[in-house]
Amino acid sequence: QVQLVESGGGLVQAGGSLRLSCAASGRDFSSYAMGWFRQGPGKSREFVAGISRYPGITYLGDSVKGRFTASRDNAKNTVYLQMNSLKPEDTAIYYCAAQSTTGSSRIDTSYDYWGQGTQVTVSS
Repeated sequence: QVQLVESGGGLVQAGGSLRLSCAASGRDFSSYAMGWFRQGPGKSREFVAGISRYPGITYLGDSVKGRFTASRDNAKNTVYLQMNSLKPEDTAIYYCAAQSTTGSSRIDTSYDYWGQGTQVTVSS
């Protein structure tokens, strides 16, 4: 089992940057595939990024390609989401998630553990 805690959210102007972190506690962090999802006001949960187990291949949602990058540091039990060129439509609660079995990185139901989320607000 793994516990996830996100941090790094906040208020930023359009065009700005934020880096989210997700710290994991528990055993065998490197055995989990990790994902980032977001849910904006009145919207359904959206895939943002996935990071595979070794060697940490990343996948990005279409709406964030070219602006966001995702990474993991297994030595620190942490995953990151670097968000650049932020837009007001990026405003959402951002969640990290851990996947213990194989499955699509883009489907939220394939993840077993979730953090509590961190709010990102982008002003115009």
